[in-house]
Amino acid sequence: MRYALGIEYDGSEFLGWQRNHESATVQGAVEDALSFVADHPVEVVCAGRTDAGVHAACQVVHFDSESARDPRAWLMGGNTRLPRSVRVLWCRPVSEQFHARYSARARHYRYSILNRAVPPAMQRQFTSWERIPLDAERMRRAAQALLGEHDFSAFRTAQCQAKHAIRELQSITVDRDDERVAVTVQANAFLHHMVRNIVGSLLPIGRGEKPEDWLAELLAGKDRTVAGPTAPAEGLVFLGPKYPAEWSLPGEVTL
Repeated sequence: MRYALGIEYDGSEFLGWQRNHESATVQGAVEDALSFVADHPVEVVCAGRTDAGVHAACQVVHFDSESARDPRAWLMGGNTRLPRSVRVLWCRPVSEQFHARYSARARHYRYSILNRAVPPAMQRQFTSWERIPLDAERMRRAAQALLGEHDFSAFRTAQCQAKHAIRELQSITVDRDDERVAVTVQANAFLHHMVRNIVGSLLPIGRGEKPEDWLAELLAGKDRTVAGPTAPAEGLVFLGPKYPAEWSLPGEVTL
């Protein structure tokens, strides 16, 4: 039987999503908890890997098990074995054709910046900090150059293992709420560090150090070495993937 889970986590304590044998990872914690409930080893497949320090509001995974457990048992039993920084939000039985990664049609991220003279004391693991005042409207206008299907090599880390850099950016917004600036991005898929690299190149535009058309120039040039630095991990939250309605998953992950 195949199951899909929605998982929320604070990534501050983990060396990213992907399991390894040397450090604490979200995948390792989830698989250990589910294996205890199933009484056999369980492997999970996620919708999108997150880096060290990156959080998720609703990561989606799938796993297979023949153990006689109902969705509530997977949810409640899994949560009793997980650290407090990770929680299963929901569990749904799904068809064996469902794949957490390949069935997704979009991924959605939000990057949060506290824009004031003093760095944060509270919730500092969930927000980045920028001292210089940012012009969010200027950033928003510049970001629209990224919409559509493009080669995003300028915003791809050298360690990215994707076969190519072509991605479809479906939406990007930059909004200010008092001292907080949020960059929200949706695409069919993302390259390694792509969101953080986009934000890192939007910041000089927001500070007035670069012209609005600089982002378009970077995109066309496809040269990562001349783009802005990678923004810190702590500001990034994976809001979740989006799936066609046919999979009957909760509304928060359905197109």
